Amino acid sequence: MLFGFMGMAIFGVSANLMSLGAIDFGMIVDGSVVMMENSVRRLQRKAGDTREFHAIERVRVAAHEVSRPIVFAVAIIIAVYMPVFFLEGLEGRMFRPMAISVCSALLGSLILALTVVPAATAVHLNKGLKEHKEAWFAWLQAHYVRLLAWALTRRPLMVAASLVILIVSIGSIKFLGSEFMARLDEGSILVETRKLPGISLTDSILISNRIEKVIAAFPEVTGVVTRIGRPDVATEAMGINQGDVYVLLKPRDQWTRFQTKEQLIEALNQSLQVIPGVSYNFTQPMAMRLDETISGIKADVAVKLFGEDARMLSQLAEKVLRIIGSVQGAADSQMEIASGVAELRIEVDRDALARYGLNVSDVSDLMDAAIGGRTVSEQIEGQRRFAIVVRLPARYRQDDEAIRNLFLFAPGGERVTLGQVARVTMARGPEVISREDGQRRIVVQCNVRGRDQGSFVAEAQRRLESELRLPAGYSIDWGGQFENQARATKRLMVVVPASILIIFGLLFFTFNSSRHALLILLNVPFAMVGGIAALWARHLNLNISAAIGFIALFGVAVLNGIVLVASINRLRDRGFPMERALITGASLRLRPVLMTALVASLGFIPMAVSTSTGAEVQRPLATVVIGGLLTSTALTLFLLPLLYPWFVPGHTETLAKELEEDWDE
Repeated sequence: MLFGFMGMAIFGVSANLMSLGAIDFGMIVDGSVVMMENSVRRLQRKAGDTREFHAIERVRVAAHEVSRPIVFAVAIIIAVYMPVFFLEGLEGRMFRPMAISVCSALLGSLILALTVVPAATAVHLNKGLKEHKEAWFAWLQAHYVRLLAWALTRRPLMVAASLVILIVSIGSIKFLGSEFMARLDEGSILVETRKLPGISLTDSILISNRIEKVIAAFPEVTGVVTRIGRPDVATEAMGINQGDVYVLLKPRDQWTRFQTKEQLIEALNQSLQVIPGVSYNFTQPMAMRLDETISGIKADVAVKLFGEDARMLSQLAEKVLRIIGSVQGAADSQMEIASGVAELRIEVDRDALARYGLNVSDVSDLMDAAIGGRTVSEQIEGQRRFAIVVRLPARYRQDDEAIRNLFLFAPGGERVTLGQVARVTMARGPEVISREDGQRRIVVQCNVRGRDQGSFVAEAQRRLESELRLPAGYSIDWGGQFENQARATKRLMVVVPASILIIFGLLFFTFNSSRHALLILLNVPFAMVGGIAALWARHLNLNISAAIGFIALFGVAVLNGIVLVASINRLRDRGFPMERALITGASLRLRPVLMTALVASLGFIPMAVSTSTGAEVQRPLATVVIGGLLTSTALTLFLLPLLYPWFVPGHTETLAKELEEDWDE
């Protein structure tokens, strides 16, 4: 592990909590485990000839036997992580440091396994080791040999059963929930409130105070803070009709009425419905800021409508809102309010102005002075200067009839009311005009609760395709967290097959045989069986974190496959018949295969059982690796020996012959 961190330092890796927490220390020591186990096995053997009498020579021979498989195994694990380097957006920023840290640590551990471990073994064990077998391992090895011999006599049946299990597991992915990222529990709630457009600051504060009182009445809440509006800066501007309510919560073990945060949010939503004219969106402070920064949408799922006519967009958005809101799992459904702000409209009659000799600028100057105000003087107090502005009182500025009776003075001396030369009305105008890629846009958004995001979006898309008819020139795009999920999935579908091709090439150079490479690659899909089963068992959804877990799992599965196949190949080169080579080679590598799988699993256990803040991101990754290693190890020890004769045909013995018990030969 020390050399792993040294490798990170050598390659200039800037580690963070995410990258360090995702490093599997068991995976880092796998190469050293294989090297040490083979050296110890050689040292425990009785000297067969003068070349192997000295301990240093035995260690050298042992290191030479496994050095090539270890080097290529580490190279393959690094190649397995290549898809992570090509991720984009949020998922790339989250997991790319992890991949860099893991690969750098693996390179450092490889140097340790090839240099320090053999040297330390030769120095500290220079007198050799007495041959000794633990009783429990001897019992395990004997039972494994009998089970493998039994399976070899039923090879077609065992392979067929394995294929059925694989097909069922792969098919169950369709019914497994999917999402972009597991929802983090930040320990607090952010309630985004949206009031009617054009509301005054005084009324907005009064409504926010009512909202705070309703929320503060819950015993699980320790504090409530509301922020109304936001400054007009580059990040975002928010009007006084919008506000963020920060809800601070007690620790979960002090809650009395609710078991989960989702139940508390549902209760808060029901209680807040008594306040009319307000729409709510429940999220979390960091999640809201992250969603808005990445996708511009403060919700899990968003439907973006594009078109030219604002009225038509509003009508279509209302239909989309009804459809989305009726889908099971939809929560906090709302549409972007594009209109509703009271405004004064003055439509000038140019012919009437011409009759009196007036210009449009005369009307404009009058409205600037009456509504906006005109500076008539300055007041000086010491070093300070204050502008004196004259305008109409508020009650007149909001009365269209009073504005119609304002006088204009014509060049001929006539006094003309504004109503004689212009049409003055009070109307509702647009609150905001949103554009994206040069097109007018309106957004319908919602959160997803009580259901996975992938199936929700799939059903919503089917509903919209069947129930919504878009006019010519109008289109729909999907955004929010689903946008990130679709982008990451599309990228992985391209880079993962490319990574598998690179792994196949490395395996081919390792064994100089395409059949051996294909045989070991077969271990990859079978390793998925345990990972999928673990997700089902822990009720976790398939997300980007789980996908990274499958990538890490493939590396360990390939490592074990290389170790086992290399052992069988050496015995075949020494003239062992097929079945004896299979059983002897598999039994010789039982210990390192079990040890590499065990230490890798133990390295991920803290991530799998952690309940601290942020553990939700790493839990699917660790769950997939631990579950996958269980089935991958079993399939490596049994399925690879069963498939080996079909990929590397040769002479076979009958199992009726007596199996030799000297597994150290």
